[in-house]
Amino acid sequence: MSTEHTMRAISQNVLGGPEVLEEVRLERPAPGPNQVLVRVRAAGVNPTDWKHRATGGFLGDPPFVLGWDVSGVVEATGIGVAAFRPGDEVFGMLPYPYGHGSHAEYVIAPVRALTHKPSVIDHTQAGALPLVSLTAWQALVEHAELRPGQRVLIHAAAGGVGHAAVQIAKARGAYVIGTASAGKHGFLREIGADEVIDYRETDFAEAVKDVDVVLDTLGGETAVRSLRVLRPRGVVVSIIPVGSDEFPQEAERLGVRAVRMLVDADRADLRSLVELIEQGRLRATIERTFPLSAAAEAHALGEKGRTTGKLVLTVD
Repeated sequence: MSTEHTMRAISQNVLGGPEVLEEVRLERPAPGPNQVLVRVRAAGVNPTDWKHRATGGFLGDPPFVLGWDVSGVVEATGIGVAAFRPGDEVFGMLPYPYGHGSHAEYVIAPVRALTHKPSVIDHTQAGALPLVSLTAWQALVEHAELRPGQRVLIHAAAGGVGHAAVQIAKARGAYVIGTASAGKHGFLREIGADEVIDYRETDFAEAVKDVDVVLDTLGGETAVRSLRVLRPRGVVVSIIPVGSDEFPQEAERLGVRAVRMLVDADRADLRSLVELIEQGRLRATIERTFPLSAAAEAHALGEKGRTTGKLVLTVD
């Protein structure tokens, strides 16, 4: 394959640790009807990436190219694309889970998975935000119907989804309580948390009560125990989509709601996030960037579970 018609991408032929990721050359895709070919400038790395790398997840057996976040420049458009033209700066989230592939120099995206990148942020910021911010927005605004003055508890509040959720909840006028290790409490207060709990020293279920909404990013027993800090008719929204029947059963017993969700690519939600970005009310904290070729290093760091905010791959 000539380099003119190929692209660099991070692929894998087997499931396993970060070492299975390798830089390869693949044929550059061409956009079909209602599709856009994006030259990738930045793409976030999220927990779902390393989970799929290790287990196959929704994608089954490799080979595959991971990555759902994307920010870049429109290279070409397919038939019927009216919203964008070549040269436009765009960002968004590829349809989850089967639209993956942004950890590459080019990627195909459905036109409605993207919107114009706000001029107030660069591609690295724009590549960090979509998946975590759409997850937080859909959990808090759509599923929990978070309203001003309500109390919201956010687990792992300094992580990718968590730190986006803190900012979105504050923008909605909520009182925000976050759990995090002690070293991250100052960061959480800076981005808007009203109250912070050190999960290593304090049992949140004893320290918190009368909460309207809980955003559960951990699943398992945390999701079940979170139901017990709710007010009547409160809701726990878990972004861990699978688990035991105890979660819905306990919610029914307590007279509260239990919701499990997966994030969905949605241009309307993305545009709501753009408003917050342009108002300066939503920004990604980026712990570290990596060149595309160092994707395995990004996975290894992310899997340690200590990242504040996001890790991002940049593509020259």
